[in-house]
Amino acid sequence: MTEKDESVKNTTENTEENETTNQETSSVENAETATVENDNSQDSDESEETSVDPKDEGIQQLQLKANENEEKYLRLYAEFENYKRRIQKENETNKKYQSQRVLTDILPTIDNIERALQIEGSDESFKSLQKGVQMVHESLLRALQENGLEEIKSEGQEFDPNYHQAVVQDDNPDFKSGEITQELQKGYKLKDRVLRPSMVKVNQ
Repeated sequence: MTEKDESVKNTTENTEENETTNQETSSVENAETATVENDNSQDSDESEETSVDPKDEGIQQLQLKANENEEKYLRLYAEFENYKRRIQKENETNKKYQSQRVLTDILPTIDNIERALQIEGSDESFKSLQKGVQMVHESLLRALQENGLEEIKSEGQEFDPNYHQAVVQDDNPDFKSGEITQELQKGYKLKDRVLRPSMVKVNQ
């Protein structure tokens, strides 16, 4: 083989090696490019997944606002219902005890009439007058009782500080300890509310 032929052969071999190397390098570069593109595609997908649609965000804000308004409404409604119940209860109480002031003011008059009835006399005119006063007394008590006035029972009852006012102690063997032996002044109540406690003598 001549030097010329040997040179051509070497040149051909070098060319083939370079082409092979270029092909391998190109394959590696293409693979790296594909990997980068895939990474970029994944990042883009993740970015799309994490991004929130403005419409959805607006809907969420409106929902939160609606929930807040509903909570305020329910709170105001509960307060209004409590107010209505309180006013209704106050009206019922006022209606139940509406005659309290009048009854309280008239109790001294009842006491005076009862003291007058305790006066004794033998004259016919006196007895006639006394009978008339007694009829007025009974009529007055009946009218007051129709408006809720009740007399507090005392004599012979167990002393109750809610209804009785002890002003004197007694030592009476006919009564138990703590029992009321005598009523000194009548007590009255309006339904379940005491207008005036009974003034009593209590056995020790």
